[in-house]
Amino acid sequence: MDADKKRIWIRGQYVEVTDEVYAAYMQGDRKMRYFENDLKTERFVLGKEGQVVQIIPSREDSLDRLVDENAQQFSDKQESVESVVLHKLEVDRLHTALSLLAPEERALIQALFFDERKESELAMELGISQPAVYKRKMKVLKKLKLLLEG
Repeated sequence: MDADKKRIWIRGQYVEVTDEVYAAYMQGDRKMRYFENDLKTERFVLGKEGQVVQIIPSREDSLDRLVDENAQQFSDKQESVESVVLHKLEVDRLHTALSLLAPEERALIQALFFDERKESELAMELGISQPAVYKRKMKVLKKLKLLLEG
């Protein structure tokens, strides 16, 4: 065999191959080593004096380690797209139902729920008792419930 010919080791013997076959084989071999070793091992960054400065974890992780550390792939903290859309639809339905109320009913709901005012505070402003404000509120909420269900 010539020294400039490309050879690869197959089934216990060297086989002469073209440059293209050799390049493809070496690329596949490098990819295989990457998957078998490089992904699975952590690497260390050493400082000037040889001490470990940083540990770069492996890119492939073990399920056992993740379970031990209580790691989660997908956080529950972020809302799903479906729940965001459903919430938006509910809010739209609520605003539509609110628009169907009489102006004084809408003002009552606005003051109590959106402006977060107290019933007693609103009662003093309107010149009525707190139980009267409560009764009006319950009547309007019942009406809203019917509008939302219908």
